[in-house]
Amino acid sequence: MATDHIQMLCDISELNELFEEESLELCLQKTVNMVADHMLADVCSIYLYSDVDKMLVLKATFGLNQESINNVTMKPGEGLVGTAMKELRVIREDIGKNNPLFKFIPGIDEEKYDAFLAVPIARGKHRIGVLVLQRGNKRNFNNTDVKAVKSTASQLATMLEHIKLMVSPAAAGMDTAIDFKQYSFIKGKGATAGSASGPAIHYGTSRTKELISEEVFTGTFTLDDFNNALLETEKQLESLQEKVEEKLSDAASLIFASHLLMLKDRGFIGEIRDLIDNGENPPSAVIAVFMKYRALFSDSPNQLIKEKVQDIEDITRRLLDNLLGRTGEEEMFASHIVIARDLYPSDLLKLSAENINGVILASGGVTAHVAILARSLELPMIIMDDSSILSTPEGTQLLLDADTGNLYINPPDDIIATFDERDRGHREILHDIESISKPAVTKDNSHVPVLLNINLLTDLKRIPIEAIDGVGLYRTEFPFMIRSSFPSEEEQLFIYQKLLADTGEKPVTFRTLDIGGDKILSYYEFPEEDNPFLGMRSIRFSLQHKEIFTQQIRAILRAGAGKNIRIMFPMISSIEEFTAAKAIVRQSMDDLKSDGIDYCTDPAIGMMVEIPSVIATIDDLAEEADFFSVGTNDLVQYLLAVDRTNTKVADMYIPHHPAVLRSLGLIARAARKAGIDASVCGDMANKPEYIPFLLGIGINSFSVDARFIPRIKEAVSNINLKEATAGAKEILRLRTISDIEEKIFG
Repeated sequence: MATDHIQMLCDISELNELFEEESLELCLQKTVNMVADHMLADVCSIYLYSDVDKMLVLKATFGLNQESINNVTMKPGEGLVGTAMKELRVIREDIGKNNPLFKFIPGIDEEKYDAFLAVPIARGKHRIGVLVLQRGNKRNFNNTDVKAVKSTASQLATMLEHIKLMVSPAAAGMDTAIDFKQYSFIKGKGATAGSASGPAIHYGTSRTKELISEEVFTGTFTLDDFNNALLETEKQLESLQEKVEEKLSDAASLIFASHLLMLKDRGFIGEIRDLIDNGENPPSAVIAVFMKYRALFSDSPNQLIKEKVQDIEDITRRLLDNLLGRTGEEEMFASHIVIARDLYPSDLLKLSAENINGVILASGGVTAHVAILARSLELPMIIMDDSSILSTPEGTQLLLDADTGNLYINPPDDIIATFDERDRGHREILHDIESISKPAVTKDNSHVPVLLNINLLTDLKRIPIEAIDGVGLYRTEFPFMIRSSFPSEEEQLFIYQKLLADTGEKPVTFRTLDIGGDKILSYYEFPEEDNPFLGMRSIRFSLQHKEIFTQQIRAILRAGAGKNIRIMFPMISSIEEFTAAKAIVRQSMDDLKSDGIDYCTDPAIGMMVEIPSVIATIDDLAEEADFFSVGTNDLVQYLLAVDRTNTKVADMYIPHHPAVLRSLGLIARAARKAGIDASVCGDMANKPEYIPFLLGIGINSFSVDARFIPRIKEAVSNINLKEATAGAKEILRLRTISDIEEKIFG
């Protein structure tokens, strides 16, 4: 009978659901039973490490004496199990007890099993525990077994990480169980970084019942009371607008403009005043007109008008709060964790202005760009595929860990304190100017530029300018996405000039408008498409709307006068697209010269490499472009036909697939042959384990989010370029994913 490694990995993934609803003991016991079954092992045990007692504790076992659970402990480095954890290495022995490190523990009955395999359960250097398997009858573990158990331990690490945090001193003392019905844990997908805690509150659901309270129909108010409430509401909205302007000057763009306009609208405010003049009590008049407009907006076939229901509810709430004297409620979302089905960028900005702590999105179709914006706002955010999160009672205490996607419900205070301390440490690293400002230089003295990805101007404030070699990717679409109309050339010019003033002489790469797919504009009706990710988006949109494209190019060129700028086109699929876009840049330069307007006369013009069709023509494109920037996220997705946001196939999204690595090799070779730069700005650039390969094939630089810069610089400093080149050649010859994993990850 053969071991079933593949089915084991599938079953391990399904065990994730248990950790949301079962006790710790039951979850761990089901895990060891399942692993023992698939691996044909006589023994399977899980040890967890307690930071409090500094001990490994046997928490579950199949095959050993059940009385040993919670009663067997080891120090790090003690025995084969303790050594595996301390040194973070796999220990495999055909006869375990012959190893001098073996520790005999009487009464647990393990001495009758010879074959021994211990695999640490860890995330990076973060030690969680050890997974141990044993067999008798001379049935040794082979290399394939080791790979399977390592993969299993890796998946277990994600599920068990929260347990390591939640095991209290009493639990580590082996006599207390964690009740997950009381301290619930749900696994989501981390969309940003950091953690946040606070009471839950819902956004995007009607609050009509809350607006129509008993106070509305009691008490006597006058027209003057209403006018005063109106003025106070205007002041509040203007104050919120100023807060956003201070925080995000390039994206604020009067996000409360529709609110303020409605407060001056004759059809809305005028009707309220008419009712009051005819004897209606002001609060009742506000509610009556609100109900009318809410019905009108809700019944509209125009989706953009339907979305205004949220605005009118917000205005009505503010008016009533000020009219009824409900002070201190004007920012009802402040210090809360917001739960929503989906959010538009303007929604997120409004909530940020009200000082929310974090966001949980329950699926929804507009998540990727909102997540990017949340990173710029430094708002922790996680995304849940399970819409049942929408039923969370308001006021429930939540803790979200956006780094891992973990959500804790009613967490103990010590857990919250642990995350607060971790976040403080991360912030200190980013502001250690002396440490992170050192250039990234390999062991053999080759400088590797590490640049910054930014979405909004505020991203430049997150890291000292001395720590970066420039901006490798400025996503220009965000000022477009957060407005109520297309920004003019002059409005874009203002934003781009501020960016270039902050970056000095360092190079800045402007990626032209990349909208479509999940990046939609609330003020533009995109055509209905069966698959918008493969539809009218990015450079295709720009070339079809040349008047919008030309305005952006002119603004970039004007802002770049006397500066070091690069212009990059997204989602190029052919030479024709690239030359058509480049022709618009050339024409814009001619027009600016004719108009006597200063502009950048020598911008580098390059392209994103993210569509498989360009791989076959990459040598031809290298002759046309001044540089390549590889967007590995889309390139991997399109090469492998895997939607990385789809949990059913997410495991198939493998950046180190041979097809991906060989494609990257072809791109780098074409760039080197043409004498142009090739950089990586996608997720692969964020992961230290890929840096040796990327440098080895000839990638010149990396562009990453601010929080990844310290670790990428450190990774570069540990690399010998000649060795990396030789290693990359060896990897490119490998044929299977498993062989590549062994080479890259060890």
